[in-house]
Amino acid sequence: MIPRSIPRSIVSGLRFAMLTGLLLLSACAVGPNYKRPALSPSASLGVDLTSSDSTVPADSAPQLVLGMDVPAQWWRVFHSADLDTLVERSLRNNPTIQAAEAAIRAASEQVKAQRGAYFPSVSASVQPSSQHVAGTLSSPLQSNSKVFNLTTSQVSVSYVPDLFGANARAVESLVAQEEEQRFELAAARLTLASNVVLAAIQDAQLRSLMDETRAIILAQQKTLESYQKQFQLGQTSNADLAAQQALLAQTQATLPPLEKQFEINRDLLSSLMGLTPGEPLDVNFEFKSLTLPERLPVSLPLQLIEHRPDVRMAEAELKAASAEVGVAEAARLPNIEIDGAAGGAALGLLPLFNPATYFWNASATLTQPLFQGGTLLHRQRAAEAMYDQAALQYQSTVIGAFQNTADVLHALLIDADALQTAENAETASCRSLDIAQQQLKLGDISQLAVLSAEQAEHQALLTLLQAQAGRYSDVAALFQALGGGWWNSDTSAAPVGDGKAAPRN
Repeated sequence: MIPRSIPRSIVSGLRFAMLTGLLLLSACAVGPNYKRPALSPSASLGVDLTSSDSTVPADSAPQLVLGMDVPAQWWRVFHSADLDTLVERSLRNNPTIQAAEAAIRAASEQVKAQRGAYFPSVSASVQPSSQHVAGTLSSPLQSNSKVFNLTTSQVSVSYVPDLFGANARAVESLVAQEEEQRFELAAARLTLASNVVLAAIQDAQLRSLMDETRAIILAQQKTLESYQKQFQLGQTSNADLAAQQALLAQTQATLPPLEKQFEINRDLLSSLMGLTPGEPLDVNFEFKSLTLPERLPVSLPLQLIEHRPDVRMAEAELKAASAEVGVAEAARLPNIEIDGAAGGAALGLLPLFNPATYFWNASATLTQPLFQGGTLLHRQRAAEAMYDQAALQYQSTVIGAFQNTADVLHALLIDADALQTAENAETASCRSLDIAQQQLKLGDISQLAVLSAEQAEHQALLTLLQAQAGRYSDVAALFQALGGGWWNSDTSAAPVGDGKAAPRN
């Protein structure tokens, strides 16, 4: 409905300008249309997992199930309530996660801001003025008055049709950057959860190592006291006594580095939770509080490409680079800008809504860059080179993802044998020490032989604890290598839709 006070000629002129711009929206977008690089048909993880279960016996290691999905809260497979609480609290409070969420909000607003270029720009202005005409000039008024007040009020409309899809490509690039930020958040959450789990495993390992080392030191101190009494009675040699003293000193020397690592690891746990080292941290982990899952997932090659946040980030960078080629190409092509204005100019300091005061104008400007010193051409070539760079970086990231996953799978397949070997070695060394101690009582061997057996038992026990920690750590590393199950989370990092498809050639 057109107000009667506004001349139809004004409205007709503006309507014509806007319709002309809308008709130009049917133009196509220049530049390449993005397509995900194809995965090589020969791509594989280098591990023979052709059946649903791995060849590792179920009673010695978790079964590796090909194609099994990854849970979003994968750390729950260890069945530790303290670990679950620690990870979830870290995900809520860690500032790195909050910073990544803020980056998503900023990227989302940038997309919305760029989409605004699809629409006309409308502004209104009122300009009251008081003017005095020089005596040497004629007054613009019919009354020839040299002093007068003039108020100009108008509405201006400017529109740049997306003739060759420059804005569509710009939006496409920003959407890709927003997508990259979403996968940056997924990667940050995955890294944080993995670091918390690994720090908890380290906490259990160091706690066990310190407990065992203190127990060994206590036993060796008692043995030394016995040797000292025997030496005073002339029942043992000075060499045997010195050897026991050296063994005790060597064992005692291993405790401070463990205590140092333990305290540093506790500080790490605090920082991961968003706390300072001085704040209380009332969580303690032991191996007996952690359990290994019976089955572990292994992604198919195409699933790995879909689920790894680092691969999806590299792909988002490739999408953005592809769109930027179109932006640079469109900058070398003709551009149309449509402008229109309508308003009134009235004598006085207040606007008057009088048909006699109305004015309007409409114009269209066609611009074709002719000579820019090669700037636009070289910008396009630079964009194309950056696209090539992003494509190669994507390829490198995919190769790295396959390597990382294959390394973890190889480690898991060997872990069972390593643990079994460590258990056998510890059992044998423990039995050997018992036999040596019995032989010493009977006088069949020297005390130096018993000391050697004690050293072997100590080393075997440390190796066993490291093997246990290695299995837990490799399970956590597998979930990290497979992407951490972000696609099954309520706070999924899946990219939002553009809402406006870019025109295609």
